[in-house]
Amino acid sequence: MAVVSTSNAPAAIGPYSQGIVAGDFLFVSGQIPIVPETGNLVEGGIAEQTERSLRNLIAIIEEAGADVSKIVKTSCYLAEIADFAAFNEVYGKMIDSAPARACFAVKDLPKGALVEVEAIVYLGE
Repeated sequence: MAVVSTSNAPAAIGPYSQGIVAGDFLFVSGQIPIVPETGNLVEGGIAEQTERSLRNLIAIIEEAGADVSKIVKTSCYLAEIADFAAFNEVYGKMIDSAPARACFAVKDLPKGALVEVEAIVYLGE
């Protein structure tokens, strides 16, 4: 197994790695909308937070040498299910490969974020 880490995504805020490669797969930890340069949540609502979370996720995927077309599955967590349509709009523009996905509302997310996204990525040919 190998750790994947990049300064283009926020550093882990707990005892975990941004990503782990195991065999032909990359497991990307849940990404919330933290701006890597400041360590703060991005300003704005669900659209801005979704874009930032996905930009963080994509930075880790790219650090491992892959791209969004290799995403096998995402798990998406929303603070409010009412944000589902707005989340989908941004998600569909940034991850257009249509991987398998679970998306559901949760009670709370770290740092008061509105969204968190994690991914499993295939690194093979």
